[in-house]
Amino acid sequence: MKDAIAKAFEESIHAKRAFLKENLDTLVAVIDLIAQAFLGGNKLLTFGNGGSAADAQHIAAEFVNRFRIERPPLPALALTTDTSAITSIANDYDYKEIFAKQLKALGKEGDVALAISTSGNAANVLAAIEVCKKLKIFTIGLTGGDGGKMAPRVDHLLRVSNSKNTARIQETHILVGHVICEMVDLKLFSA
Repeated sequence: MKDAIAKAFEESIHAKRAFLKENLDTLVAVIDLIAQAFLGGNKLLTFGNGGSAADAQHIAAEFVNRFRIERPPLPALALTTDTSAITSIANDYDYKEIFAKQLKALGKEGDVALAISTSGNAANVLAAIEVCKKLKIFTIGLTGGDGGKMAPRVDHLLRVSNSKNTARIQETHILVGHVICEMVDLKLFSA
């Protein structure tokens, strides 16, 4: 059991190190993009399924409340939280439309969308990315493996490329989310 535990930690550490090596420049660009969107009066819209939905909610909450420093709330919204909207859209139209329809209602040009999918192939996430393109909402894809169908469709791709293990990908994703929050805070509120 101890060997299995140690292996999980090593895999997680390796995924994070490889991610940083491959994605540092893109991560800096994403941080700048989100900070500029907030300065311009725009918002961050986050979405994903399952554990990625939880990550979307977590990241949005860090911006709306606070991360590490005391600062004014920042406009971020997880499209995974309104069960009435989600279930009515899924029932009346299709589950594939649950984020797309919300983006049509709530998104505007200059907003930033953080689309999270460990495989990069979630149909509802891909449909939402297409809506973002039409609305001129900047897109950031947070994914794993080869990036799936999402890879060529987003403006900025942050990919945990060296793992196909969903848990290791998600562990890296939440670190990425925390780093984005902390760096945006520093850009906007450091003295």
